[in-house]
This record gives sequence, C-alpha cells and structure tokens, in this order.
Amino acid sequence: MTSKRAVSGARTTARKVAPAAAEPADKPAAAGSIRERNQAIILKAAEQVFAKKGFNGATTAEIARKAGVPKPNLHYYFGTKQQLYDSVIENILDLWLGAMDEIQPDADPAQAIGHYIQNKIRASRDWPDSSRLWAIEVIGGGRHVSGFMKGRLRDLVREKGKVLAQWAAEGRMDPVDPAHLMFMIWASTQTYADFAAQIAAVLDKDTVDDAVFRAAEETVVRIVLKGCGIG
Repeated sequence: MTSKRAVSGARTTARKVAPAAAEPADKPAAAGSIRERNQAIILKAAEQVFAKKGFNGATTAEIARKAGVPKPNLHYYFGTKQQLYDSVIENILDLWLGAMDEIQPDADPAQAIGHYIQNKIRASRDWPDSSRLWAIEVIGGGRHVSGFMKGRLRDLVREKGKVLAQWAAEGRMDPVDPAHLMFMIWASTQTYADFAAQIAAVLDKDTVDDAVFRAAEETVVRIVLKGCGIG
C-alpha cells in the first residue's frame, strides 16, 4: 500500500489530471514531488475505473491508459491491483472519516453534526466516484474492504458514539442509537452520488447541480438535528 501522505494528497493533486512524468534520479526533492503527483493521477484514474467496473472487472492496463502512464509505471507505484484498490479505499475513508473530526466532547452538537452532514453531502458532490465505488463494494459483500469496515470504520463509529452518548447524558441532545444515526446520515448523503441519475430525473434536471446540493444540505441537516432534539 502506498504511504498515507501520498494517499491524502490525491484529493487535491488529482483534480487536474495530466500525463505522469518520469522521476529525475538526480533531484530527490523534485522526485518526491513527482512521485506524489503521479500517485495522485493513478489513484484518481483507478477510482473512476473501479467505480465503473468493480474490483474484478477493472484491469491495471485500463487504469494505466486512463491515467496516461505506461503499465510498468503503475506497478512501480502500486505493485498489484489489490494494493492499488486498497489505496483507493483508504483514500475514500480518509475523506469520509475525516469529516467526523468535529464530533468531539466539547463541541456544540448542532454545529458538529450539522457540519458532518454538510461535509458528507459535499463529498458526494465533489467525489461521486468514491461513493459509487464504496456502494459497489459493500453491495457485493464487502470482501475487499472487510478489514476496513471491521477495523478503522467500526472503531471510529464506536468512538464517536461515546461522544453522542455523553452529549445525551449532559442533556445537550436526545438519546439516539449512535450507529443507526450514522447509518441514516450515510444513506441520506451518499444517495446524491449513488443515485444521482434518479434524483436528476425526478427533479427534471440534466444533472444534480449546486442548487440541489444546497437544498439537500439544508433539508438533511434540519431534519436530522430536529430528530436529535437539537434542531
């Protein structure tokens, strides 16, 4: 698996995809920068291909073509398809789980939960392939992400659940089942990526545009906060 530093950099670096460059052997600093850029380009291409075809249907040859790099270069950075897939999944979790950072014991519940919902909806707007890939994987049984779900994801939901329980004990929100609250938030935010075609059709739009995402943020935040007794 690639380094976490390189994975996290993909979210910003990969927005403008250009052909990957070769690494100059005589310039270590430049080489490090080129390495991160190339990894980000490959990760973005991999996310798009995996989201369309799943793990089994995707090939590293197709991902390399989409990234504009020779296949040997792809395997230089990511030895196997599984390693590349694991890096893409870790990237998704960095994006989603980082959105929970504000849920801390001393935070304002309405602000923290509200911002979490907003961040999740904005992730669906800016990184729809991440959500679609995750949906494909989980619907298929989650074989390739079982370790993530039973480890990092489960641990974080339990950690944040303790914060929600503390807020309820302090009378700052109504008691709710923390895990099911998270499930509800995930479902109501990721739908704007996973079911974008359905949403656009019902709203008589060509695409799910910014106006739809703004309305989604306002509506989901209001309903969830009211349901938690903090609206």
